[in-house]
Amino acid sequence: MKGSFFIFRGKELSLVLIVLVSITIFLWAWDRTPLLSAFLPPKNQLLQLYAENVTLSHQTILLAVQTPAQKKENPLSVAEGLPKHKQGPKSEKGSSANNSTILREVRGDDKLTLGEKNLKQREQSLDEITPVDSTKTSRAKACNYAKGKWVVDNTRPLYSGFGCKQWLSGMWACRLMQRTDFAYENIRWQPKDCQMEEFEASKFLRRMQDKTIAFIGDSLGRQQFQSLMCMATGGEESPDIKDVGKEYGLVKAHGAIRPDGWAYRFPSSNTTILYYWSACLCDLEPLNITNPTTEYAMHLDRPPAFLRQYLHKFDVLVLNTGHHWNRGKVQANRWVMHVGGVPNTNRKIAEIAGAKNFTIHSIVSWVNSQLPEHPHLKAFYRSISPRHFVNGDWNTGGSCDNTTPMSIGKEVLQDVSSDYSAGSAVKGTGVKLLDITAISQLRDEGHISQVQY
Repeated sequence: MKGSFFIFRGKELSLVLIVLVSITIFLWAWDRTPLLSAFLPPKNQLLQLYAENVTLSHQTILLAVQTPAQKKENPLSVAEGLPKHKQGPKSEKGSSANNSTILREVRGDDKLTLGEKNLKQREQSLDEITPVDSTKTSRAKACNYAKGKWVVDNTRPLYSGFGCKQWLSGMWACRLMQRTDFAYENIRWQPKDCQMEEFEASKFLRRMQDKTIAFIGDSLGRQQFQSLMCMATGGEESPDIKDVGKEYGLVKAHGAIRPDGWAYRFPSSNTTILYYWSACLCDLEPLNITNPTTEYAMHLDRPPAFLRQYLHKFDVLVLNTGHHWNRGKVQANRWVMHVGGVPNTNRKIAEIAGAKNFTIHSIVSWVNSQLPEHPHLKAFYRSISPRHFVNGDWNTGGSCDNTTPMSIGKEVLQDVSSDYSAGSAVKGTGVKLLDITAISQLRDEGHISQVQY
């Protein structure tokens, strides 16, 4: 009996020993043989399969994982806000995760449905990282306010043409004309895919406290200036507002019809809004100051003297030019094009379109060069207002008599400005484009046209 027992016991031990040796050899071969390893799913797949069985709560925090270069500069952990024992494993050197933006999902203290797993395994699963396209994790794209549609809004207008006589010129006050339809006043611009904050005079003045807003350009810039004055006052008489034109040399010269501009200050917030007339946005210099009919050097590459002198006082600057660039007005004003301080000899610039484009690029470039010295300044170049004349121009029998709002459309979907000169001039600069061309093209019913004052 004892002999049989020992024989059986010896066979049992031999079998166990054989099994252990076989398992050892198999595991060694598995680790050394790529062919066998190929039967296993990739590690990241295992991680994803594991994550699929996690029961998630409603609390999910997205954190941007830093690249190794960023980690050297910033000692904070990629799993910011978590204890060290809950931070995920570091990316391996040379991995694709080091060269792309990664989102890390940090899940709350949730129960797992994977059965028996130790605490360390659970904590590591909370720090799952998933590579994503870096373009999808960049900051939200800024709103393109020039892209959208006109919508009917019965809460408009923001001020009355009847009441804003203090700031609005009679020739531009449509309510004082013989026109009897006012549907064009109840329309509001709605940008696409973003909201534009409603204008409130009190909030506007608080934001502009101790600041100066300057409009420099032609009559369209003057209209914009007058409209803002009406909006800021609610179209009501405001005797407390101060005329501070003298601070900027904006006084009516002897024999002149009007001063070169206006400047007004709101005492409640110390906000100044001003306008300076500069139809061509370049410096005009009389060639003979003793001759009343002298010609003027039109320095295409030099900003107006007013802008050079008072730029340091401005917090917001809006520039525009456009409709005075035609041969008739240049000759009538006795303007002689100059570049580099001497009469222009460049044939391309001598053409009106070339001169206008050259000037726009010149002044935008100059303002951009001044921005580092004036970090508080927000500078804009406003695109040209479209012409709505049909069957001729303003002086050749043309008309713009439409009175039906949005009869030619109401939506703008283009991503680039219709004013090529303006768009190309501001590109790559700190000067922003105030693009009103395409949206104004749809509002041909807003003209005074043949309606008399």
